[in-house]
Amino acid sequence: MSHDSRTALRVCPLCEATCGLTLTIEGTTVTGARGDRDDVFSQGFICPKGASFGGLDADPDRLRTPLVRTDGVLREATWDEAFDVIAAKIPALIAEHGKQAVGVFLGNPNVHTMAGGLYPPLLLSALGTRNVFTASTLDQMPKHVSSGLLFGDAHAIPVPDLDRTAHLLLIGANPLESNGSLCTAPDFPGKLKALRKRGGTLTVVDPRRTRTARLADRHAAIRPGTDALLLAALTQVLLEEKLADPGALADHLDGLDELAEAMGDFTPEAVASACDLEADTIREMARELAAAPAAAVYGRIGSCTVEHGTLASWLVDVLNILTGNLDRPGGALFPLSATARAPRPAAPGKGFALGRWRSRVSGHPEAKGELPAAALAEEIETPGEGRIRALIVIAGNPVLSAPDGDRLDRALSDGLDFMVSVDPYLNETARHADVVLPPPPPSQSAHFDFAFNSFAVRNQVRYSRPAVPLEDGRMDESEILARLVLAVGGNHGAPPETVDDLVIASTLARAGAPETLAAELTGRTGAERRLDLMLRLGPYGLTLEQLLAHPHGIDLGPLQSRVPQVTRSGRIELFPEPIAADLPRLRASLDACPAGLVLVGRRHLRSNNSWMHNVASLRGGSNVCTLQIHPEDAARIGLAEGDPARITAAGGEVEAPTEITDAVRAGVVSLPHGWGHNRPGTRTAVAEAEPGVNVNQLLDGSLLDPLSGTAVLNAVPVTVTPIP
Repeated sequence: MSHDSRTALRVCPLCEATCGLTLTIEGTTVTGARGDRDDVFSQGFICPKGASFGGLDADPDRLRTPLVRTDGVLREATWDEAFDVIAAKIPALIAEHGKQAVGVFLGNPNVHTMAGGLYPPLLLSALGTRNVFTASTLDQMPKHVSSGLLFGDAHAIPVPDLDRTAHLLLIGANPLESNGSLCTAPDFPGKLKALRKRGGTLTVVDPRRTRTARLADRHAAIRPGTDALLLAALTQVLLEEKLADPGALADHLDGLDELAEAMGDFTPEAVASACDLEADTIREMARELAAAPAAAVYGRIGSCTVEHGTLASWLVDVLNILTGNLDRPGGALFPLSATARAPRPAAPGKGFALGRWRSRVSGHPEAKGELPAAALAEEIETPGEGRIRALIVIAGNPVLSAPDGDRLDRALSDGLDFMVSVDPYLNETARHADVVLPPPPPSQSAHFDFAFNSFAVRNQVRYSRPAVPLEDGRMDESEILARLVLAVGGNHGAPPETVDDLVIASTLARAGAPETLAAELTGRTGAERRLDLMLRLGPYGLTLEQLLAHPHGIDLGPLQSRVPQVTRSGRIELFPEPIAADLPRLRASLDACPAGLVLVGRRHLRSNNSWMHNVASLRGGSNVCTLQIHPEDAARIGLAEGDPARITAAGGEVEAPTEITDAVRAGVVSLPHGWGHNRPGTRTAVAEAEPGVNVNQLLDGSLLDPLSGTAVLNAVPVTVTPIP
């Protein structure tokens, strides 16, 4: 290390594992990243994404100044110019056309930044619009909805107690590639290996023999899209064979008898053909789950982004409940983050409702205050009162992440009066913006994991101040979003810290805390003061100063039982009415086996959605955009290794090179998501050099899970043909 080198600690913001990093810095440049061995949570683990921190941080394609569209061309502008334009346009549009004329799209990276956790809710409040779309309806919304219906709280999501379980059933999850999702666990691979080493059992249900499946004791290569049928059959066996024993939860359950009656049709024999699994195998899986001293069922994106995603998410927790494993060590437990609201007594009422309003064009019900991302294009295109005329996109790229990007691309180009994008890149979506506001790179940003500490497999808390000072000409992301809130809300020009001061005052009032506490808050910025307040009011009574005094984090101990406090009413609604109403649709799917090929997506360890393809050090290897196809299917169609193949579905067609592998089961093909970097007007040179194809262009957006509004991205019928 040279004499002017130094190190700084940083929690990695590049995926949900939130590993602690030790950065090597020369001047103001990050020259290396390794795992922080003293981190209380990750204990030195690092993946290729974390190791590439410096390359992503210094990406020359990152925007450094705002862009403003003048005479149809985006040009560099000052921050004041950019916010002046926003303040002139958005309030005037609202005054003329009403609040619903503005739409907001929030992308996945919002949950990876401190500012993204603090300010978007304030922006939505300032705008007053119901036209809210996020990446959740392309990913995890079914889990939020099922948790809301079961527990009365859409954020009460139990996670598998990986360090203490004896039996883990993973369905539609590949944590060796994704590092986990809605389950924050550094070194997920190590935790699975430790489970096996202590004599535990790992079962993986996945149509692909993923890296995770190769580690398993049992790999059930299910037909895609039938996860809910398998989970229903497992539930039926537990109930029919009197293997169900909710244990301590029995006194908190409503609807057990109704559940037993509803599951009667879903016997292993009834679902075997649809799932393409042996009935005996399904019975064995149920009996193993019931017999394990501690077990956890965990489902993720493969079981969420399908036609019955909410039912599958619900049944994951039903199985954990019936086996007595919900809310007990070694099962599935509810984390308690340091900034969570302090535990409150249960109160009457379920606390969660679906469909409080509907989308204007297709009448989609809202879920958790959001409308389906797949409906964004039609809400811009379709004339009439309430049409979206202005769009604010924060850290999102729906042209690639949502179905039928070509249609959305046209809508953004031709259908909007004004668009703002908060993004470090001029990507496939941001290229349409009239104003682009670029946040600084992660080394110049503070970091706290508001979202992921709520899904962590061990309670802990860590905070990173910026590793290097903010570069001249850049603006902190918290200030960008605070000024955006002021600009759209008619308070343009007010100091950005007034936003934080108002939040602090209202939070103290709601909590019944003395106003004098505001003067005791420490922190260099408004965001830090808000964090300090949340810590002080949180369940552990911590302070920002304590976090700063523990740079490797504070261990808050293993997950604890939290029922009934975690539920709104003190009850668990085992068989909620919206679930019961959707079950006939699942019964009908027993006889609806597709005759042809179906498509599934896949994750890459060296990537994260569409926003990490511009890092040169992460390209290549397994991180390529190929069509995986089973040898039997390739031979039948007439495809050889490397041949270009045409994939056609309801939304269009794409072409990709063939990768022949028995890692996908016969009848299934797989394309990774996040690719398709070939549109003009972007500035991502590395990504554009190997653009890949946009798998979501195969979807027309008409297939949704009706309860959650989540786009069906998996188990989509496709036709594959060779290209001469």
